[in-house]
Amino acid sequence: MQPYGDSELKKDLHAAVRTAQELGPDYESEVLDSFLSRLDSRLDANIAVRVQRELGRRQGEDAEAGPGRRGGFGSRFQYFSLVLAIPLSAIGGGTNGLPGLITAWLGIVGVNLAHSWSEAAARRREERLAAGSGRDGWD
Repeated sequence: MQPYGDSELKKDLHAAVRTAQELGPDYESEVLDSFLSRLDSRLDANIAVRVQRELGRRQGEDAEAGPGRRGGFGSRFQYFSLVLAIPLSAIGGGTNGLPGLITAWLGIVGVNLAHSWSEAAARRREERLAAGSGRDGWD
């Protein structure tokens, strides 16, 4: 869709305004609602095309990065959590001994599992959108 200079969109708007003027104030809101509904559908289609284009671009970048390397914070999260594990282990073990150390490591493992699951869910969501089956019932 081109910006406001799109002649088809202008024609539709002019036709809706003329129709609303001819039918009078009783039908004005229905005519304008119909135009806005068509405009909304057109915008949705435009957004879907842009999302598909962006997903394709990102998948191309991910393929260039190599298998399992998605880039960004997600690919460095495991290193970040291991760096944080050192002081967390020291604090947990120093204050509560073995139970504190176990608690600290259970927390570290839990956060890593949650992050891993969210990354996998995001990957599945992207794959569904790229395959065109990303409809979620909001249309």
